Amino acid sequence: MTSQINTEIDTESPPLFNYLRQEIPLEDIRDYASPRRILSIDFVKGFAIVFIILAHTASGWLAPDSYYVYGIMFGLLDILGPSLFVFLSALSVIFSIKRKEGIVHPKIIRNRVFTRGLVMIVIGMLTNVLIIEGGEIKIAIYGWNIITFIGFSQIFSYYILKIKKSNRIIIGLLIILLSPTLRAILYLGKVEGNVFLSIFHYIITSPTPHLTLLPWISIAFISTIFGEYIYEAMNKGTKDAYIGLFRIFFVWGIIFILVGIFAFFPDGLNLTFWEPGWTLETPASIIGGLSEYPHLVNLLYANQQDFFQIPGMPNFLIRGTSANMFYNQGAALLIIAIFFYFIDIKNKYNNITSVLIYFGKTSLSLFLIHFIFIPLFFNQFSILIFLIVSLSYIGFLGVFMYIWMEYAKGVGSPEWLMVQIGRVGQKSGEAVKKTTKMMYAKIKKREKVKKMEDFMRKLSKDGRDE
Repeated sequence: MTSQINTEIDTESPPLFNYLRQEIPLEDIRDYASPRRILSIDFVKGFAIVFIILAHTASGWLAPDSYYVYGIMFGLLDILGPSLFVFLSALSVIFSIKRKEGIVHPKIIRNRVFTRGLVMIVIGMLTNVLIIEGGEIKIAIYGWNIITFIGFSQIFSYYILKIKKSNRIIIGLLIILLSPTLRAILYLGKVEGNVFLSIFHYIITSPTPHLTLLPWISIAFISTIFGEYIYEAMNKGTKDAYIGLFRIFFVWGIIFILVGIFAFFPDGLNLTFWEPGWTLETPASIIGGLSEYPHLVNLLYANQQDFFQIPGMPNFLIRGTSANMFYNQGAALLIIAIFFYFIDIKNKYNNITSVLIYFGKTSLSLFLIHFIFIPLFFNQFSILIFLIVSLSYIGFLGVFMYIWMEYAKGVGSPEWLMVQIGRVGQKSGEAVKKTTKMMYAKIKKREKVKKMEDFMRKLSKDGRDE
């Protein structure tokens, strides 16, 4: 009995304060939500964060006479920014869940996912306090931005994984197809003063409708399917498994892109009339205009020049439309497939590859800190000067992150915070598990005592009978 008590004391977790003061291994910070053995995922995530930084700095730093370039490039290359980054982040949460299954108590996994997701939602809401949009400063505590959406999708993905793959793809496709119609109903209800529809519009679309809940939540349904394929191939670790994974991503990437461009989709409220993904749209031709689809502002920017006039923006390039969701997710799958083939199958490495992989491992920190220096310049640079300054800025951020991670152990970085929060979740999960064990032990003890009492009563009764 004494040895059992000593064993329990030795294995008991330290108090929470001392537990959090323990140093976090640097690899845990760098490998937060990372597949580890598949480098191309981190590479593509780093690739995406670079284009996100370029887009944000361009919106602030380009001179007015060069802003049309921003409109054209942002419209065409949006597949390399938020949609790719969100797809990868939603996909990557699978690794942090699957790696622990069967090893860690399910409640600990759930607590870690929930606490990390909630912290990202809070951080995302805080970034809405002051935003610069279209040259104007706006304040909106609530809003669906990249960080907020990633936090929510991580929590949502935990439950989505419990759904069969076939059901997930059906739900994801229905969300993509029906979301524009649902958003149109909510928008018109808000305009007409319907309180009920206005509340739902506020929740689903928000004052900053860049990554609206509908249809973007479809990414969580679809990306988790491909995340499981990656995890299965990673566990097998064979070349045949990797080649099979490449084919899955490559083929489905092309299919999704073709569907986004050439398939027919419902036209707003009119479900009987469907139009192809290449249909040209303007702020006046789509329900809600710029307030519902702010990405259309790129059409106005692109036409701020005297060389040519663009009559409209293809539906598959307008962020948040059904065609765009197919096109963007197809592009994400295709980009991942291409870099997976060269990096993980063909083992092609160089210094640029290593830098972008490092950017991918610290992408959350890079996303948040890159906003700090954007206010230094406003509307000052021509295209050539902007490219020089912005690429230098990205290089500076890389050096800054390296020093922060390697010499300051990443203390205070968002990745460090996520690991700490995850440890709090793990600690609380351990407490739940320990309490459950204690209650179970007490129940078993009571059962033993009851059996002993019944046995003694039986002996006494047998003795009296004799």
